[in-house]
Amino acid sequence: MTEAYARELNRRFGVLKTGKKGFFVTFTELKKKDIICIGDGRLLGRVTDLVFDPAGGQITALIVSASSGLSCIFRGEKNQMEIAWRHIACIGDDVILISPNGCC
Repeated sequence: MTEAYARELNRRFGVLKTGKKGFFVTFTELKKKDIICIGDGRLLGRVTDLVFDPAGGQITALIVSASSGLSCIFRGEKNQMEIAWRHIACIGDDVILISPNGCC
């Protein structure tokens, strides 16, 4: 996430905190948010883990505990799916919105 994008999200939604290293959302806050697909309004689940790029030190994906009835390619663990960080459209107070091409 670029700093300009983080500033715009904070201006619109007030969800990102400012710290010494810029804007951030804690993992605890991410875990409390529902993941919603913008395309059809489906509840995809909730964040259970993160995937990091060790070389770049950035989050590359969210691991989501899938809601029932979701037909998708799941990770190795039952009822979990991986959503690439680039598919996150918005992180709001209560939800994380996923672009339609990021939804299964």
